[in-house]
Amino acid sequence: MTTTAPTDALAQDFVAFAVEAGVLRFGEFKTKAGRLSPYFFNAGLFDDGAKLGRLAEFYARRLLASGLEFDVLFGPAYKGITLAAAVAIEMARLGRNVPYAYNRKEAKDHGEGGTLVGAPMRGRVLVIDDVISDGASKREAADLIRTAGATPCGIAIALDRQELANESANLSGVQSVERELGLRVVSIATLTDLLQYLESRADASLAEHLPRVRAYRDRYGV
Repeated sequence: MTTTAPTDALAQDFVAFAVEAGVLRFGEFKTKAGRLSPYFFNAGLFDDGAKLGRLAEFYARRLLASGLEFDVLFGPAYKGITLAAAVAIEMARLGRNVPYAYNRKEAKDHGEGGTLVGAPMRGRVLVIDDVISDGASKREAADLIRTAGATPCGIAIALDRQELANESANLSGVQSVERELGLRVVSIATLTDLLQYLESRADASLAEHLPRVRAYRDRYGV
């Protein structure tokens, strides 16, 4: 399998940023599916103000370029909470002030009560999260949004691993969510973008990971 897609400048900048920040690492890592992956993406390591602000800029730029229409940003607990808040701030900085909300894992029985915090759920709601693995948390988010009386309209993630999540249907986690929930998924970058990044590196310490990442894509990719 070769990478023939045109180069996406925003995605290439994001992959470079994730590598420099230590969020995207190479080696041998066990995935949730039990596979041994030659790379690992841990969005929890966007762990200071500068990195989080830059990450939010990538999300906002990708969303503005996507043409996807939405009225509210929703961050599912826990990682999505920080992401939704940061993206809302960046969107406002870029001239589009969008309300955001998030959920608690457990309902609060005092004060305002309930599981939802922030702006009222209304209109078209966009879910902000880091990745999609098996899609379970995104189904829960979509159900929560509908129960609140709004309409889930899409999902924004940082990295699409483009690998099989549902082997019987030959679909990735992203494809499963798009097909099952009827929601568009917008990603800042994909595994294809990561391969293109490695292919363009003159740095031997990075280029040496290319054969293993390519072999992983050939075996598990969609």
